[in-house]
Amino acid sequence: MDSAERRIVAFTAGSHGLVHTYELSIPILLTVWIGEFSTTAAALGLVVTVGYGLFGVGALPGGILVDRFGSKPLILACLAGMAGSFLLVSVAPNLLTLAVAIGAWGVTASVYHPAGLSLISKGVEQRGTALGYHGIGGNLGIALGPLATALLLLAFDWRIVAAALTAPVVVVAAYGATVDVDAAMPDRAAVAADGDGSRGGGDEDAGAGGDAGDAKGEVSVSTIADDTRVLLAGGFLIVFAFVTFSGLYYRTFLTFLPELLSDVLGGLIDVQLIDPESPYADEFDVGRYLYVAVLTVGVFGQYLGGRIADRVPPERGLLALMSVLSVLALLFVPAGRTTATFIAASLALGVALFTVQPLSQATVAAYSPSEARGISFGYTYLGIFGVGSLGAALAGTVLTRAGPRELFVVLAGIAAMGALSAAAVTRFATRQD
Repeated sequence: MDSAERRIVAFTAGSHGLVHTYELSIPILLTVWIGEFSTTAAALGLVVTVGYGLFGVGALPGGILVDRFGSKPLILACLAGMAGSFLLVSVAPNLLTLAVAIGAWGVTASVYHPAGLSLISKGVEQRGTALGYHGIGGNLGIALGPLATALLLLAFDWRIVAAALTAPVVVVAAYGATVDVDAAMPDRAAVAADGDGSRGGGDEDAGAGGDAGDAKGEVSVSTIADDTRVLLAGGFLIVFAFVTFSGLYYRTFLTFLPELLSDVLGGLIDVQLIDPESPYADEFDVGRYLYVAVLTVGVFGQYLGGRIADRVPPERGLLALMSVLSVLALLFVPAGRTTATFIAASLALGVALFTVQPLSQATVAAYSPSEARGISFGYTYLGIFGVGSLGAALAGTVLTRAGPRELFVVLAGIAAMGALSAAAVTRFATRQD
């Protein structure tokens, strides 16, 4: 990668980490909000569900906006919107204001994945490696964001913590403002500036996007329909099926994982790092720390997935990875007989789960035309975070009516369907990039 490409990767990886830092700091803050706003877990659950729902559903219109205005302006708007939302959280006087703030976070955060992934896929030649580094940034936010929030709450009032979480945005946004997107894609910039290859193109449209190499002409209902028809004609519906199965696996596996890890480890080991008489004793749960470890080793999975995507067709890598995830799901419960095998199985699942992401993103890029890249990632994250969010309800239902063994059998089935979808991509879809 040259310097312009490395700057794009650094900017998007930092932004990606912040998106997930905010996403997963919310559950930590929930424990304070119940008492602060004298409300119930059900009411707060509804507030958070709306925010997370908008985070997923907003990806599609976000992708459309990316194709119109370019990625960099949308990422900067996303960062500003998330920071503004958490500043509103920090001064929220009641539950209604908090709900508005969390909803605003969901709307502004929803544009990130279409924008960031579109920018990488069009602006970096070593796409797989770049997506791997981008995923590492996300995983660091997933693992370290909640940890930082929890530690800050030990020393500061929650309103100060919510406001403090906005500080990193200033650094990442300031860096992003210096990133020259056109320098990383000079051929596309020249085309956009000449008005060739854009749908209503010309200098005016390029200027509206702020980055000529990353925006196209006027986007309307008809052009959205045209882009969608082009995607479907190339077999993108099969790719969409795959990303939906991967999203279901992700959310089904992770939603109740801390509780599952705690239940199994509680029967295997007795860790007494905290004085039983300490006020923090009830809060110490070794399963939570294994959960953080599972998310952290995902960093290695992201890097591995990116390297694989640059060496083999990513859809073939997905076929192998989803097969591995299916086998690991079947082995997870039996592995709970000993501490060593259980920890090994948990960490292996963490690596494999996050290895899928760069391969999946590279597949979406390969099976969508450059001019419709934003909307293709919009559909993708509608499937992953929108439809995939049903995995939380699925996991809860299976655990309530059956148990962990049955849940992991269901996970194995989801992974098997994902492997079949990846195989169908290689057989029936048409590469466009």
